[in-house]
Amino acid sequence: MSLKISDQGGDFEKCPAGVVPAWCVSVVDLGTQNSEAYGVQKKVWILFETPGKTMSDGRPFGVSRFYTASLNEKASLRKDLEGWRGRAFTQEELDAFDLKKILGKSCLINVVHNDKDKVGIAAIMPLPKEMTIGPRTNDLLWFDVDEFDSVAFEKIPEGIQKIIKSSFEYLHRGEPAGEPAGPGAAPAPTAEIPF
Repeated sequence: MSLKISDQGGDFEKCPAGVVPAWCVSVVDLGTQNSEAYGVQKKVWILFETPGKTMSDGRPFGVSRFYTASLNEKASLRKDLEGWRGRAFTQEELDAFDLKKILGKSCLINVVHNDKDKVGIAAIMPLPKEMTIGPRTNDLLWFDVDEFDSVAFEKIPEGIQKIIKSSFEYLHRGEPAGEPAGPGAAPAPTAEIPF
């Protein structure tokens, strides 16, 4: 993947704060994680690229957010997805929602800098119909730790791989061996939000 991840520390260029058009380019299942603060939870990492805001070398910024993989009414993931959709989920939609549907979709993200100058996403909103967005630069990346795909795994940034390697699912499956299950099929990009 050619994105520099702006919220991973170091001397990376940081995406300027404000509302920017973006493409959802990666949805990565981090597996079941254990933390002292929150206990055992399934986690997911979602990465956006910003074609309208680029680094000094011309590549789009990468802005990401970690979520608990939950659509509970208080969950941040559900709040962001409903903000992106512009409407609440019905119970039927909640019962059958596939997170893969967001991959390759456009949106507006509200980029914020916290007091430690880390970059984050405060909100996700639908892209207005009259607004255009530049083309995607990066390939779409879908990774499901339960259906381990070593080809997709190698495309994940090293720091995110390290998190996956600490997951219950990864630790209990052993080191990846043999042929990959096949690249994670990703839907064609589209500006509409059918999810």
